[in-house]
Amino acid sequence: MNTLNSTHEPSLTSWIESANSKETDFPIQNLPFCVFQLLDQPPAIGVGIGDQILNLRTCAELGLLSDQFNDAASQTTLNAVMAMSPADRTLLRARLSELLANGTTADKSVIEKSLVFQANANLLMPCHVGDYTDFYASIYHATNVGTMFRPTNPLLPNYKHIPIGYHGRASSVVVSGTSFHRPVGQLSPTEEGGIPTRGPCKLLDYELEVAMFVAQGNELGNSISIADAEDHIFGMSLLNDWSARDIQKWEYQPLGPFLAKSFATTISPWIVTLEALAPFRCREFARPEGDPQPLDYLHSDENSSSGGVDMKLEVFLCSEKMNQQGIEPVKLSSGNFTNMYWTIAQLLTHHSSNGCNMQSGDMLGSGTVSGLTRDSRGSLLELTWDGASDNPVPGSQRTPITLPTGEERKFLGDGDEVILKGYCESDSHRRIGFGTCKGKILPAKVEA
Repeated sequence: MNTLNSTHEPSLTSWIESANSKETDFPIQNLPFCVFQLLDQPPAIGVGIGDQILNLRTCAELGLLSDQFNDAASQTTLNAVMAMSPADRTLLRARLSELLANGTTADKSVIEKSLVFQANANLLMPCHVGDYTDFYASIYHATNVGTMFRPTNPLLPNYKHIPIGYHGRASSVVVSGTSFHRPVGQLSPTEEGGIPTRGPCKLLDYELEVAMFVAQGNELGNSISIADAEDHIFGMSLLNDWSARDIQKWEYQPLGPFLAKSFATTISPWIVTLEALAPFRCREFARPEGDPQPLDYLHSDENSSSGGVDMKLEVFLCSEKMNQQGIEPVKLSSGNFTNMYWTIAQLLTHHSSNGCNMQSGDMLGSGTVSGLTRDSRGSLLELTWDGASDNPVPGSQRTPITLPTGEERKFLGDGDEVILKGYCESDSHRRIGFGTCKGKILPAKVEA
């Protein structure tokens, strides 16, 4: 696991003044990676610092990086950087911190040639996502959803023994800011034994999630041990697993989600490295007395003591009408990644435990991040439901969300934009953020 070093020092400041603001997501202690593009130029790998981006290709061309990093830094996706050894990733972070810190011995006039303002850059997909797997790691989310359909038996027998997941669709993973059309699909019959219909989804939802990106992979037939798992995780970003609930209800048995999930999955353009998150590691989720302990391959003392991540997560919504009236997005819920029953190391270890070969850039979704209280539920399916993990109410009673315009939402409407935000903070370390993850819903395409 990553340990604290000089790059995490809370007193460290940057000669780029915007990075020293208390409001910035990107102080020098963060240094998140992205891929960006300027007009008439090829995509480039960047690192966020305040309101600017450090262009790594330009850094390489100007001799600001060691030769060992130049090839990976000059690529148009992050996959080669992700594939570097843990030691090299640490060295690269240390060099970037050295270049951007107050008191740098490098020539600032040279470094400035590598800087561009974020406002002038088009942020792209940060890496090529070869494979995408989505998990179901929040016990509160699993309990809420299970209670809706199985009031007396919300969690299936396997949930507390094994990380549950499904293989998603990598080709429809899109970067923040991408709009998408309301999906069309088969909807269940209105009466038992009836004929299904086909039409636009009526129960469109978001899911507040966190994405983890694989660093170095493993060969087919080999597995990644729990002791080594975090060396194989490059970093984390925000993820919105859009869900067509009515399509999902009709199709998910017996093989799980399919077209209800594959139309779009939105990720934020910034990947915060696992090393940057070192100050915010915490104990794994405290399993209630009587819960089974993980099998040996999913357990280590180190994972138990520091496998969690104290990350605050928020969901905002802005309807088309709100946008037209200049009304700011309204916060729907706030959650925390500490409410995950399974750690990030356990998710990766279990995924590879059958010899599945993970590859650099593969993405693992955490599953919906929900907490114990109503205002910490990570989807409208839960947020508008008149039941809770701590006081479940059987049935499907729903109370809509009322927006500042007077509009009501049980599920998402056309023109709605959902914004996810995330950040880590503590009294002893600089706050670091994940940027934003945005997606807007367009009307369904009318078929001829």
